[in-house]
Amino acid sequence: MGMQLLVLEVLCRVGGLGTVGWFTGCLFAVVTWAVLTVAMRRTWTTSFGPANRVTLARTILVGGVTALVADSFDRRTPVVVLITFAAVALVLDAVDGQVARRTGTATPLGARFDMEVDAFLILVLCVHVAIPLGPWVLTIGLMRYLFVAASWVLPWLRGDLPHSMARKTVAALQGVVLVAAGTGILPRASATAAVAVALGLLVWSFGRDVAWLWRAGAAAGRPPVVAGVPSLAGLRVTSRRAGPDR
Repeated sequence: MGMQLLVLEVLCRVGGLGTVGWFTGCLFAVVTWAVLTVAMRRTWTTSFGPANRVTLARTILVGGVTALVADSFDRRTPVVVLITFAAVALVLDAVDGQVARRTGTATPLGARFDMEVDAFLILVLCVHVAIPLGPWVLTIGLMRYLFVAASWVLPWLRGDLPHSMARKTVAALQGVVLVAAGTGILPRASATAAVAVALGLLVWSFGRDVAWLWRAGAAAGRPPVVAGVPSLAGLRVTSRRAGPDR
């Protein structure tokens, strides 16, 4: 939290961060601290580990991006600083996993922490890009959260997905395209086309995963349920704890 406040102070001095940005950044820091504290207690984690520290550094950058995007609704914000923070956070996404594997400190908590930071950064970038391009861009950032919400009603969506390089490539592409579109350098038509293509690939990726989970569950021999009620289709699926690797 101290580092997050320091970053907000730097943003205030460099880019004139306003009250809305300050409040949003502080709220982000408090919520992050609370969620991580609860998660560590539930998993009986006693050491945060080097990989999680890298992810935490990314989280602080995401907090800065969040503050700048929130501030942009009331005043002009330094786009260069916003995009730089977002780009560095995306680059570091490839670092924490490598650190976890090389130090033997990979944990379910670390994987989930990394996933949630990625998802939230994409959502915040969507908000930033949606201002010039339109609210349809938010579909990219909301898609994972809609998938999670659907899994509460359809337990078979919680099944384990196989490793997929295509899935990871599509997920990484979202951040790259949103950062490029968020710079404001691209013509509006080009930015719209690039984001639309990224959204189309994401829809394809999610659709492929949903179809795989349905087929895998049907082959396992258990009836699908919707909020605990057996489906009339008579097909059979399994319910597992792990979600998709996103």
